[in-house]
Amino acid sequence: MTDLTLGGAHRSLRDVVTAEIRRRIVSGELAQGERLVEDRLAASLGVSRNPVRESIRVLATEGFVQVVPRIGATVARLSAGEAEELFDVRMAIEGLAARLAARKRTPESAERLRQVLETARQAVEDGRLEEVADLNTAFHREVGEVAGNSYLNLMMTPMLQRAQWVFSQTAAARGPHSWSEHLDLCEAIAAGDEDEAQARAVAHVAAARRSFLSAVERMGGTDAPAVP
Repeated sequence: MTDLTLGGAHRSLRDVVTAEIRRRIVSGELAQGERLVEDRLAASLGVSRNPVRESIRVLATEGFVQVVPRIGATVARLSAGEAEELFDVRMAIEGLAARLAARKRTPESAERLRQVLETARQAVEDGRLEEVADLNTAFHREVGEVAGNSYLNLMMTPMLQRAQWVFSQTAAARGPHSWSEHLDLCEAIAAGDEDEAQARAVAHVAAARRSFLSAVERMGGTDAPAVP
């Protein structure tokens, strides 16, 4: 677990604490179904209970935490059914984002995408799985920025947070393939080929779906596989 004190952060303390607890959930440091004890979290983060309590409320609205009256808060369980629903939405939104990005790309924005991919390639080669997951999300977020549609980005932000949680379940197996698929998508966007960019984005999400469901099948159940 990360050794981190957040009491002196410049951002809203609730936002910083929320981001750190979310990161621990996505990375598996806080396991699905694990009880979230406010005192323990506050001590590990170097803050009081109040920002932790506020953060748990925020994460509950995002679906990362489940709060049961008179029992308390636990890390939510990510079911295969919920992941399937997420993949359906991703196909529509990320396909549109890729199409718009190809339409509006500039040499500068295409280069930003390539820089994210180069950093991701190095992380994949080094086996830095948590960083791979972060960079996977960063690439998709950058595609949304290149697309230049504020309404689309409002939808993409919470979707990508959940998508990173799903990706983290299979990052070891998916990392190299995801990077290669991102490279293909980047090339289509840089070339300004809207149809090809959309098709590659949809194919990428479909491949991620197959990988995730294969992992669930190997586990022999309907719940998401545990983070390694």
